[in-house]
Amino acid sequence: MAAIADAQAPEIARKLLALRAAEQERLRRIADYMAGRHDSVYVPRGARQEYRWMIRRARVNVLPLVVTVTAQNLYVEGYRPERASENAKAWEYWQANRLDGRQHGLHRAVLKYGVAYCVVLPGEFGDRHAATSAPVITPKSPRRMTAYYADPVEDEWPLYAVEVRTENQKDGKTRRVVRLYDEERRFTLVGGVDGGNLELDDIEEHGLGVCPVVRYLSGDDLDGDDCVRGEVEPLIDNQDQLNATVFGRMMAEQYAVFRQRWAAGLVVEDDEGRAQEPFQAAVDKLWVTDNPDAKFGEFGATDLTAYLRSAEETIRHIATISQTPPHHLLGQMANLSAEALNAARDGLNSKVAEYKSLLGEAHEQTLRLAALAAGDEDGWRDTSAQIVWRDTESRSLAQTVDALGKLAQMLQVPPEVLWERIPGVTQQDVERWRAAAQEADPMRQLTAVVDGRRSAVRDAEAAAELAASAEPVEG
Repeated sequence: MAAIADAQAPEIARKLLALRAAEQERLRRIADYMAGRHDSVYVPRGARQEYRWMIRRARVNVLPLVVTVTAQNLYVEGYRPERASENAKAWEYWQANRLDGRQHGLHRAVLKYGVAYCVVLPGEFGDRHAATSAPVITPKSPRRMTAYYADPVEDEWPLYAVEVRTENQKDGKTRRVVRLYDEERRFTLVGGVDGGNLELDDIEEHGLGVCPVVRYLSGDDLDGDDCVRGEVEPLIDNQDQLNATVFGRMMAEQYAVFRQRWAAGLVVEDDEGRAQEPFQAAVDKLWVTDNPDAKFGEFGATDLTAYLRSAEETIRHIATISQTPPHHLLGQMANLSAEALNAARDGLNSKVAEYKSLLGEAHEQTLRLAALAAGDEDGWRDTSAQIVWRDTESRSLAQTVDALGKLAQMLQVPPEVLWERIPGVTQQDVERWRAAAQEADPMRQLTAVVDGRRSAVRDAEAAAELAASAEPVEG
C-alpha cells in the first residue's frame, strides 16, 4: 500500500466521500427508525386533520428494545495473555481511555448499523502537570467514519479511512472537517458544510505502519454479502406492519367502537322545510321523542380482538427473527419456571455468544494496535491474549454457587479460578479477594517465611564458601 502524498490528499478524500454517500443513506434510515421516525401508513388525498393526528401517534417502536436486550449482555472486563490470571499491559490503555463505559456506545453502534470503528493513535492523557503517555482509542460511529479495504473480506487492515464531522466556530459559522488516515499519517482537511473545496489544514505522523482503524462487524460472511446488517435493518418491514396494525386499531377505536344508534319513523325539518338530522350521537346524549311511530336501535361495536392479536403476532415475529425472548417485548411473564426462562433465552444466548466472538476479535485487534502505539512490541506480537467477557446470563445465585462448589470439591478445580464465574462479580472484586486470601492464608504466610529463611541460609553458606576459598593477600 502506497502512502498518500500531500498533494493527493484532497482529491482522495473527495473520492472516498463520494463512495460513502450510498452507505450514509442506509445508515440514516436505520437511525430514523431507531428514533421513531418511521415511514407513514397510507394517507388518502384530502385526509382530515384528525386522520393525520392518529397517524403521528400510531407508532409502537420496539426496535430500541431489541438492540438494548442484546447490548446489555455485552460487557468486556478483562484482557489476558494465555495462561495468565492477570490482565495484560494493554488493559491499562483500555482503562485510560474510559472504555469500561464507552464500550457500550461502540457495541450499540455495531448492533444498530452492523458496523463501527475504533481509531488508535499515539497520544497523552491528563493535564500538563500530570500528563501520561498512552495511546488514544476513540470509538467511531459508521455515520462519521468509513474504512476502505483492498479486499473487505480477507484484509485485516484497511487501505484508507475517512472521518467526517461538523465543527462550530467562534464566529458562529460551521465548517466541515475531514480526516483521512493511511498507514503513516493523518491528514486534516477543512471546507464548507457541503464538503466542497476541501483544503489541507494539518498533517500528523503516527508511524504505525498500518492504517490505525479497526472495524467491528455484526457478522462474518465469506461472500461479504451479509456482514453489515445489524439488528435493526431486517426488522424494518415488521415495524411498519406493527404500525399499520396499531393505526387500524386506533381508527376502529375512534369511529367504530362507540355504538352507533339509529332512529326510524322521524322526520325533522328546519324552519325552511329542509330535512335535518334529528339527533346528535354522543356519549352524554339521550335520544327522546314524543312521536309514537318512532323506533330506536343501535349497531354493534367493532371487536378489537383481531387487531390486538395481529399486533401480538407481529411482535412475536420480531422476537423470532431477532432471537429476542418474547417476554421482553410482550411483557407477559407470569408463573414462568427457571427451565422455561432458560428455554426462552436460548436463542438470545446463542446470538450473544456469536457477538462476543466477533467483537472480541476486534477488541483484541484494537488493544494490540494500542500496544504498538505505546511502543510495546511484545504486546503487538501477542496474538494469544483474549478478551474476557462478563457473565450476564440470568441464573439463581444459590444455583450458581452450588454448581461452582461441586466443581471445586469433585473435580478439584481451584476455587480462585471459579470466583470470576459468580454472577455480578467484577474483575476488581476478584483481585481484591485474591489479595485478601493471600494475606489471610496462614500456610502461605508460613511458606513465605520458610522460603525467606532458606534463602538467607543459602546466601550465608555461599558467602562462607566464597570467603574460605579466597586466597590471602600478602601485605
